[in-house]
Amino acid sequence: MKRAELLELIAGGENSGVEFKRDDVRPEQLAREVVALANLQGGRVLLGVEDDGSISGIQRDDLEQWVMDAVFGRVVHPMILPFYEEIPIDDVRRVAVITVTPGATKPYVVRYRGREDIYVRIGSTSRLASREQQARLFAVGGLIRTELLPVSGSDLRDLSRERLADYLTAIVGDQEVPATDAAWRERLCALGFMAEREDGPPACTIAGLVLFGYRPRRLLRHTGIRWMCFKGQEKTYDALDDQVLEGPLVDLWRELSGGRERVEKGLIERLADAMRPFVSAEADRVEESLRRERRWHYPLDALREGIVNALTHRDWTRYEQVEVACYADRIEILSPGALQNGMTIKKMIAGQRVPRNLLISETLRDYGYSDARGMGIRNKIIPLMRAHNGVEPEFEATEDYVRLTLRRGLVASNLNSFTLEEQ
Repeated sequence: MKRAELLELIAGGENSGVEFKRDDVRPEQLAREVVALANLQGGRVLLGVEDDGSISGIQRDDLEQWVMDAVFGRVVHPMILPFYEEIPIDDVRRVAVITVTPGATKPYVVRYRGREDIYVRIGSTSRLASREQQARLFAVGGLIRTELLPVSGSDLRDLSRERLADYLTAIVGDQEVPATDAAWRERLCALGFMAEREDGPPACTIAGLVLFGYRPRRLLRHTGIRWMCFKGQEKTYDALDDQVLEGPLVDLWRELSGGRERVEKGLIERLADAMRPFVSAEADRVEESLRRERRWHYPLDALREGIVNALTHRDWTRYEQVEVACYADRIEILSPGALQNGMTIKKMIAGQRVPRNLLISETLRDYGYSDARGMGIRNKIIPLMRAHNGVEPEFEATEDYVRLTLRRGLVASNLNSFTLEEQ
């Protein structure tokens, strides 16, 4: 870092990514700031700068060794490898800059005097994480698989046994379905759709309820999909359509005389039905086949991939629903929660994969909602949007949500026979 860059950074003051400290700070105090930054999006600690931004300079001769040994080597856990540099301000004063990248093994803790404290960055301050914040950090770090947590008040009766029977025989390959409730519970616990409890019979897991539950929102209010459509380019009170859709994610299939057929749609297909009048239109002219072509404002395969991704990778520690909002010029798909540990938009577009809800992801893949490679963004959404209207899809990732925006383009006649349920 150059002197001019440092002075500009100091002039901007403390914020969620910048902390000022004197170099006589205690190890656990410096560790608290480092941990808070690593648990958020990374940042810099400037040693030798007062809280008001005045530059006092560093005094320790062995500051780098002290920082690496006494702080990062003993108090910060798990290990973080920072970038340390000292910038001369004038002939006398120097400022040490400790750069911390976003942590890849969250949550990071301050281990001191027999305690392990988790800190998070809120504005320009570092605070002890609340229980909800801790849960999110553990989930983001992959230490807790929230999709496998039991849902209080649920039991076997909350699951669609018909869907489960079809899944076991047609997809998993079981020769027969369980004959008793006890056998069902044992089989579903082994698959992760139910979880054992010490104080009673097994309960449904989040994954089991979301995939196969009759009415998941009765027990998990943040399941389902909020679908909205607006006439203009902003949200207004007079929406063209506004509803919360719920139900099991997967369809109900049966073996009929003509083969295996869908007899009841799951949540994804029901959303497709709700969206269809607003994302497509019939052509004005009647074609030679005496049918009016239906033409689509978006490549439906890209739209479908975005919706499946939002449902698959949402953070279950967040109490918001997946949202799909249609405007005059775009569709926005919002998935609650930050990106998984160490993932960035750049890595996601490049094709890196860090699944958050592995069981949900694999089950939807079993039903053909995504391919085995798990590279739908790189191989579907981006090239399909380029071919459709030349406008790149837009991705936004915050600590609270990941949003995909697809811009509406000219109607593409080569998409006229494509529907969500045909895929």
